[in-house]
Order: sequence, then structure tokens, then C-alpha cells
Amino acid sequence: MHPKIVFLDMEGTLLKKEYRLDDGLVAPSAWTLLAERLGQDCLRDEQDTKKQWLAGGYKNYLQWMKATVDIHRRYKLTEAVFREVIESVEFMPGVDEALADLRGWAATTVLISGGFKALADRVQRRLRIDHALSGCEYFFDAASGQIEHFNLLPADERGKADFMRLMCVEHQVDPHDCAFVGDGMNDIHLAREVGFSVAFNAQEALRAVSAAVIDQATGNEDFREVVSVLGDRFARRDMRKDANLRTVSP
Repeated sequence: MHPKIVFLDMEGTLLKKEYRLDDGLVAPSAWTLLAERLGQDCLRDEQDTKKQWLAGGYKNYLQWMKATVDIHRRYKLTEAVFREVIESVEFMPGVDEALADLRGWAATTVLISGGFKALADRVQRRLRIDHALSGCEYFFDAASGQIEHFNLLPADERGKADFMRLMCVEHQVDPHDCAFVGDGMNDIHLAREVGFSVAFNAQEALRAVSAAVIDQATGNEDFREVVSVLGDRFARRDMRKDANLRTVSP
């Protein structure tokens, strides 16, 4: 038996993680790459928002994103720089083959990311993912090239689990018959609610609540291992508390 719906995180899961920018707070993403591209002062300000988020300084994810959008505006982010960063993010090795296998199972695929819609669009198109939810969409002014407007959606933390439940209702599928793959502490709520979750080269908080853990050496990541785990262990998902099922060697 295979999962009917596979929910997927994006950055650090389907896309490579920028380990050099990992400060141990929030997993590095295109948000951090943009800040770095805009200069060290911008990067410092962006890191400060992470600390404030972890300290409970924002009432929700939308407020945190809005604070980061304000930083991008202050440092005059342009569409050219934004597109350059979006196109620079590399796909995780093995994702094309893995997603083809999921389609072969007739599984519905759903991308849920707190990141940029432009990046999610790029991933969804290449990997032929069925549905996608992302956190931030930018609209740029044609004359100045700078941010004219933006759209923010609650696509992180509990918002990921909310969208999962909506997709299950639409497809008339029980969450117990679904799987999730991710890498960040912000995926905990979603990982807890599906039938089987895979922590892929993940932060400890997600590892602790996942049914399977895949650890691979930096530079030797291969997303095809996820398909192997799902194919072998999803049918045995009720055995998730068995300690022998918790860790997958690379």
C-alpha cells in the first residue's frame, strides 16, 4: 500500500539547503539568501527577525513575513536581484526520479512552503506537483523594479497542517493514508497529523516526532531514499513507535 497523498516541504527537502547560512535558529532558506545578497546589514536585520520569532515576538507567521518584507523594501530589493536568487537555488539530487515514482503510485503530491511563490512555481512546474501553497508572492513595479505590492499567506507552522486537512477533505482522503516529508521544526504540526512522516536530513525537533529519519552526509544527499522508505514502510505505519524503524542509514 502506498500513500494516497504525499505532502512535501520545499527548501531543504526538494531543494538543497544552504548549510553555510545555518545559524542554528531557523533553517536557512531563500529569505536568508536574499538578505545575504542585499548586504551584511540586511542579513543582520533578517537574523534579528528569526530571534524575535523564536522568542515569541510576532503574534503569527504573517507578521513575521511582513517584518521581513519591510526589510526587503528598506534595502531596496529589485526584481532582478529577486529573480537571480530564486534561479540560483539548486534542486536536491534525485528529486526528479523520486517524484516520477510517486506519480507511478498514483499519489497526489502537495507542496507546502512558507517560502516564495516564485520559487514554489519553479519547483511545481519542473516536478509536476499537483498542488502548491506558499507564503509570499511579490509584485514588482515596472518602472523602479522595486517591490510594489505583496501577498502573504499563513503557509507555515500550523498553517501547513490546516492546508493538509483542506486537501484531504477535497480529495476525500483520511490523513492517516497520507505521508509527509520535511526537514524543519516548522513542520512538526503537519508531521504529527499524517499517517507517516519522514524527517529528511532534518532538525532535531522534527526528527523527534517523525516515523522515519533519513540522515545523509552533506554533499551526498539523495531524495530517492525517501521513495524507498515510503515504499517499504508506509504499509507498516502503525508500527511507528518501534525504535527499530526510526533511523535509516544513508
